[in-house]
Amino acid sequence: MPVAALHPLPGVVGAGRRGAGRRRAGRHRRFGLRASSLESPSVASTALSGVAAGAPAERKEKAKDDAAALEEEQSNGLDALYDDGFGGVTVKDYFAAARAVSRDDGGPPRWFCPVECGRPAVDAAPLLLFLPGMDGVGMGLILHHKSLGKVFEVRCLHIPVNDRTPFEGLVQTVENTIKHEHDSSPNRPIYLVGDSFGGCLAVAVAARNPQIDLLLILVNPATSFAKTPLQPILPLLESMPSEFHVTVPYLLSFVMGDPLKMASVSIENNLSPPETLQKLSDSLTSMLPLLSELADIIPRDTLLWKLKLLKNGAAYANSRLHAVQAEVLLLASGSDNLLPSRDEADRLFKALKNCRVRYFKDNGHTLLLEDGVNLLSVIKGVNMYRRGRQRDFVTDYLPPTLSEFKKTFDEDHKLFHLALSPVMMSTMKNGKIVRSLSGIPDKGPVLFVGYHALMGIEVSPLYEEFLREKKKIVRGLAHPLLFGTKSESSRQELSRLDTVSMYGGLPVTPINMYRLFERNEFVLLYPGGVREALHRKNEEYKLFWPHQPEFVRMAARFGVTVIPFGCVGEDDVLELVVDYNDQKNIPGLREWIESINKEADRVRDSVKGEDGNQDMHLPAVLPKVPGRFYYLFGKPIEMKGMNNLVRDRKSANDVYLRIKSEVEEIMSYLKRKREEDPYRSIAQRALYQATWGVSAQVPTFEP
Repeated sequence: MPVAALHPLPGVVGAGRRGAGRRRAGRHRRFGLRASSLESPSVASTALSGVAAGAPAERKEKAKDDAAALEEEQSNGLDALYDDGFGGVTVKDYFAAARAVSRDDGGPPRWFCPVECGRPAVDAAPLLLFLPGMDGVGMGLILHHKSLGKVFEVRCLHIPVNDRTPFEGLVQTVENTIKHEHDSSPNRPIYLVGDSFGGCLAVAVAARNPQIDLLLILVNPATSFAKTPLQPILPLLESMPSEFHVTVPYLLSFVMGDPLKMASVSIENNLSPPETLQKLSDSLTSMLPLLSELADIIPRDTLLWKLKLLKNGAAYANSRLHAVQAEVLLLASGSDNLLPSRDEADRLFKALKNCRVRYFKDNGHTLLLEDGVNLLSVIKGVNMYRRGRQRDFVTDYLPPTLSEFKKTFDEDHKLFHLALSPVMMSTMKNGKIVRSLSGIPDKGPVLFVGYHALMGIEVSPLYEEFLREKKKIVRGLAHPLLFGTKSESSRQELSRLDTVSMYGGLPVTPINMYRLFERNEFVLLYPGGVREALHRKNEEYKLFWPHQPEFVRMAARFGVTVIPFGCVGEDDVLELVVDYNDQKNIPGLREWIESINKEADRVRDSVKGEDGNQDMHLPAVLPKVPGRFYYLFGKPIEMKGMNNLVRDRKSANDVYLRIKSEVEEIMSYLKRKREEDPYRSIAQRALYQATWGVSAQVPTFEP
């Protein structure tokens, strides 16, 4: 059981700041809380359910070991595929925690820090304040405590069941905290995660404090409360005698999300259909009775008060939308039974100055308690995580976690990669080609320079293999348009572009490359860029590199190991039907291409001719019977000790041409050797895997 600690801090600030002294320890069943300074010792002891005085020696030793392990983790930062703990908590834990903290203690609204969050494992972690929904208990982030706690300092607002603080008073509570935090750390951003009713609070606080660096994450915000389908029932509820308590569970059933998605949390995805059905049935059976227990957590009188708060809060927030200057991320559900969140996303997307939307069409009102929604992953995917006033694509990047890796490559991309059955080969220093990444150095800086296949479909298997085999993140330099927001809509779902950001993608700029080399990173560069990835018909496997040696001199300055590589297989997967040349002759499409490229950052305006044509567009393609993808990483080229290239343009150009020539030779080698692969056909690969198992490595040609 986690040990809770009380942190007395000055003013009205919640606890949990690094370096604050622990004065008292206690336990709260299996859910630990660090209490706020708003609480008196008596209140805190009630909320924390006892003091762990006189702990056994072994408990003290365990606490010492845990502290040492945490200190080591913090000193090392976060590595690729670290365990974020996501998926280990279920909705049943939410109900247990809600019951535990919902006992009336007579205290005011206050902040607490869930012990499950721990201390941040990154330096200068931003502050995240969770503003709860209608339940008010503050446990709505429980599925995300561990994952968010690695990179945020997390505090949650708890509003006691019988508290009757008006909406303006709650706004003042949050406002006092953010003002104190801003005064203490003016350059540290503050995240407000507002769930339903909490969304109204977040908007109101942001509107009143435009000078503070706030980032709002609004989850099905109750700003649309005036349009709730429950409006006709509310007057009946107010006039109904208190003994008709059955109305409360009925109303609360609207508040809760999709029971199936809530019951699916933590069910493994690699189970057989009968096992999955049995697990889901057991989870649903054990969870449904808990819904009625919400009537005890939120009694009828409290529910009536909460509904009035919702009405007042929505009106207050809506009257101040124009004053919100903060960066806003709106998470909207398409199957929200309580609020018209889908339509509200359309309205807020237009009304708020700096608003982005991620739309979850199959989810219900309690989005943060439903299966498949990892809040940290969403924040990372939209590039919203930062520790200063501006987002830094290099230093603010967070590596993919183990749960994210499993979700992406063992679920979302599994069938695609299975169909491609990629063959990864590398070249040792002695020139021997091996079927693995053994020829790749273990330490950076390393620059991978290669051919960009049609639509960039070769990137995903490459990222997976480097993470799976070498536990290394490859930072891919990509066109800035991929990180823009102008083309997004109010129904924007999670997309491949979000995944690119999660797995290390960043805009291609000289300063970004410089800083990545400086940090000894693995960097992926496609000199052919968009012109290569969106090539025309009959141009597959043709390099469109600029004439200038763009990267050689910088690589020489940092002693980078350059690895040329090639990939073939796109012609076995996609058929290009309407290319750029065709689209330029189609009225409407031509104007659309011009408009999106006019607004986008130009990467190579100074480059003339065909190699400088970097217009972004969307070619029309048709899928083909999947062939196989082949990758070969060439012999490493050590740039250490080649400082003369920094000033000698001719020598730098010679090295550049050598690298380009090696990429072309690799492509020719792969096109020739794949003809010898007995398993190039998907039918042969399927037969092999049916015999030896899906996880078996399918053989290929002899290098």
